[in-house]
Amino acid sequence: MTKPTTLPGALKLAEVCEATWPPASQKALGAWIIRDGKGGGNRVSAATEAWPVTDADLPIAEKAMRALDQEPLFQIREGDHKLDALLETHGYIVRDPVNLWAGATAPLAAAPIPRATIYTMWPPLQLVRDIWAHGGIGDARQEVMERANCEKTALLARNGDHPAGAAFAGIHDGIAMLHALYVKPQERRQGTGGLLVRAAAKWALGHGADTIGLIVTQGNHAANPLYADLGLSRVGHYHYRVHPEAAG
Repeated sequence: MTKPTTLPGALKLAEVCEATWPPASQKALGAWIIRDGKGGGNRVSAATEAWPVTDADLPIAEKAMRALDQEPLFQIREGDHKLDALLETHGYIVRDPVNLWAGATAPLAAAPIPRATIYTMWPPLQLVRDIWAHGGIGDARQEVMERANCEKTALLARNGDHPAGAAFAGIHDGIAMLHALYVKPQERRQGTGGLLVRAAAKWALGHGADTIGLIVTQGNHAANPLYADLGLSRVGHYHYRVHPEAAG
């Protein structure tokens, strides 16, 4: 009998996410970890707490992020309740609550994938880059993928003769993370998203990863039910808080 996969918790999945979707640089500054995202989005630009902070620590992080030409933005992870309350007191507004999903790769990989529907490659074909760009995953986010120092792949989905979607996956510590999953609007509700997840799991299993994870905003009412239907489990969540001047 195959031993069931023990799924990672929220903090472990956040670690894997950072390794497979890394900032351009990061540094410890007092009680904070400050990230330079180079325009690559919230995940690579948000500051996090290194140890418990106080009101006196907040201006240090704000100044450091503004010096990088970034808005003051903080990621609130599991256990960061005091930081969350402190930021709320200072008027910081919640942005993009997300769910963290995880599942074993073997069951996902076991389902057959129709021939000529999914292709894996690195570096990405220009066609894949064009699909990402169409979905708002532009040059800065694609640079995040380039600098990921891990086993990685791009995935291209086709529906007949038509390119239908794309995704990126990387592996850290035996766990694969799926990022930048985008299905073209005219190709949705035809199973492409599920095929990309299962193909990523098959690729991951072939590269020694027994677990796959995904991160998706809680407001994505198409993706969250899909991941549940595929047998993934919600293992946690996090959110951001943004300075009120930037939130508007």
